[in-house]
This record gives sequence, structure tokens and C-alpha cells, in this order.
Amino acid sequence: MALKVLYGYLMKDHAERLLIGVDGGGSGCRAAVARKASSPLAVAKAGPANVATGFDLAISNVTRAVELALDEAAVSRAMLDGASVHIGLAGVVTDEVAARVRAALPFPSCTVTDDMPTSLAGALGAEDGFLLSVGTGTFAGAARAGQTTYVGGWGFYVSDQASGAWLGRNLLDVTLQCHDGVLAHSDLTRVVMAQFENDPARIVAFSVSADPGDYAKFAPQIVQAAERGDGNAEDLMRHGADYLIRALRRLGCGPGDRVCLSGGLGRFYRPYLPSEFMANLTQPRGSALDGALHLAAQKAEVRA
Repeated sequence: MALKVLYGYLMKDHAERLLIGVDGGGSGCRAAVARKASSPLAVAKAGPANVATGFDLAISNVTRAVELALDEAAVSRAMLDGASVHIGLAGVVTDEVAARVRAALPFPSCTVTDDMPTSLAGALGAEDGFLLSVGTGTFAGAARAGQTTYVGGWGFYVSDQASGAWLGRNLLDVTLQCHDGVLAHSDLTRVVMAQFENDPARIVAFSVSADPGDYAKFAPQIVQAAERGDGNAEDLMRHGADYLIRALRRLGCGPGDRVCLSGGLGRFYRPYLPSEFMANLTQPRGSALDGALHLAAQKAEVRA
């Protein structure tokens, strides 16, 4: 009888365990609070959370997003003591960085990874397939028979090809080359020059302090210009797509394999990707935030 009571108590505790998932990157972060991974009680947003480009800011914004989500869900902060927390942040490229993030956060127990596992779990669930995640940053991932493999995701300064930040930075490069007469101006580059008052020195000054999120703000202009047939914009999108194609081939993606496009820019690369990869294009099951909750729930099951 005592064992049955204990078992019932443990199952009740597991059923009521709070789940917290966080997805953070260069453009912002989101936190979700849930009892079940499939049914968030509340979701809240805060500012950028890329630990590679702004560690203290990322910690502050993650903490704020979680606190806002708890408040909106009317959940006591005391519940954090037993919560199962998974935090996926851009810039967590080593175990040492993950440990530093854990130590800086005010959560008694949490798992910290970069945003690749959360994005892959959110998009594919438990199924096999491939993911191109293209937002402020970029990475490609594959899941096969329970094994995951990733390409890219090393950060803006040495990686993130095809991303919003990469597109924005390269747009300014092209714009300055047009100003110098090395390349031919298009409507897009003329508009960009006008945004900087036709003064190349202002572009240089912008670049000195710009972070990935600042560069990514140019991405919508590039996408819209490419859709109108702007030559410089189309070249930028094609160059980004070339990298995505190489990444999929490196991961072993072939004709008929399931491919998901996610992130704010992922779907806009579809016209630039070959049919062999787009033949079985499927919608992501969920977001990176959904993936963070899913991984938090897995952790809760193991603990239970």
C-alpha cells in the first residue's frame, strides 16, 4: 500500500511539474510556461538573446521573458524550484558557454543548449528529416534514427551564411561597390544609399557598432526587392541559397527526403532551391519554442 501511495504521489508530482521553454536569438527571445508541452499556459517576449554578441543582455532578456510568462500564466515564482527548463540560445557554441549561461540564470535547474536542438525538435518532432533554419542566424540540421547532425550555426562573424544578418551585411557591401562604380546600381542599392543620406561614410559608421540584429533589419527590403526582380537583390538571395544547397548535400539530403524551412527568412529561399530538395517540402510541426518545451518535457519524464 505504501508503494502505491508513493507511486501515486510521484505521478501527481510529474503531472503537475512546470515546463519552461526559451528560444533566443539575435532579434529577440520568447519564453513559454506550460504543464503539457502541447498546451502553453502563456508565452512572453523580450529583447535579443544571443550570448555570443551580448552575454549580459541575453541573460537579462531571458530572465525577463520567463518572468513575464510566469506572471501572465499567474504562476508563482516559487514553482521555478521544481520546474523543468530548457533554454536554447544562439551563441552557445561550447559546453563552457552553456555552463556560464546556467550559472548566470536564476533558475535552480535548467538545460542550456544553442538554438539548433530546439529548432530541430520543434520542426520535426520525433520524425526523420532535414531542417534549414534561416532567421537572423542560420544553420542546417538532420535527424535520422534518433541521431542529429548540424551544419553551420557558428555565429555571424564567421558563419550564418544566407541569414538575415548575412544578407544585410552583404547588401551594404554591394551598395558601397555600386557607389564606387565597381558594380551597377539597382533600385535597392539606390534606396539604401538614400537611407544613409547618400554618404558612404555613414554606412561605415553604422558598421562600426552594428550587431547582427541591426544588419538583419535590411532583410525584408532585400526579399521584397528580389520579388520585384531587382538584380542585386536576386544575386544576394542566390548566393545565400548556394550555401543552403551545399549544407543539405553535406547532411546527405536527397530527392524525396523530408525538408522543412523555418525562421523568418526560410520560406523566401524556396524559389532559389532545386526541385530535388523541394519535392517533399513540409511545414514545420512547430517553432523552436515548441521544441524547447518538448525537450523540457523529455527532461521532466527522465527526472520522474
